[in-house]
Amino acid sequence: MSMLDTSVNPHIAGAHALTRRERVVLAELTEDVTLEEIATRLFVTRNTVKSQVRSVYRKIGVSTRAEAVAWAEAHGIR
Repeated sequence: MSMLDTSVNPHIAGAHALTRRERVVLAELTEDVTLEEIATRLFVTRNTVKSQVRSVYRKIGVSTRAEAVAWAEAHGIR
C-alpha cells in the first residue's frame, strides 16, 4: 500500500475532493477575516460561505477553523 493511496488516507483524498470554490474559501480562511468578509469578497451570502466551510471541514476531516488552516498550510493551499 502506497502513502499516496487516497482510499486509505482521508486527508489526501480531501485535497482532491475539494471543488475549486471550496479551495478558494479554504484559502480565505487562512486570513484573519470573518465569514461575512469572505462572503463580500466572493460576492455570495454569508450562508453560502458557511455551507462551503462545512463541506470543506467534512471533506478534509477537521472540525475547527484552526485545524482547517493548519491542514491548508500543510497542503500548500493559501
